[in-house]
Amino acid sequence: MIKIRLKRFGKKREASYRLVAMQSTSRRDGLPLEELGFYNPRTDEVRLDNDAILRRISQGAQPTETVRRILEKANVIEPAGRKAT
Repeated sequence: MIKIRLKRFGKKREASYRLVAMQSTSRRDGLPLEELGFYNPRTDEVRLDNDAILRRISQGAQPTETVRRILEKANVIEPAGRKAT
């Protein structure tokens, strides 16, 4: 299964993260299938490749809970409670 999750990089106590598509069995900092964006929790800076994220989700990739919150906040996907009818 492919997951959209965070990959940590940066110095100690100054972490930043990349949003990546990876196999669910891969290590956290392993080789990603594709890089989809950037998230810096210290400054709340978020840069996302919306087209690539939506393409991966349509192919069946599952975002982790943290990534889902980031995507909902950036209005890339709908909040989980509000499904279209």
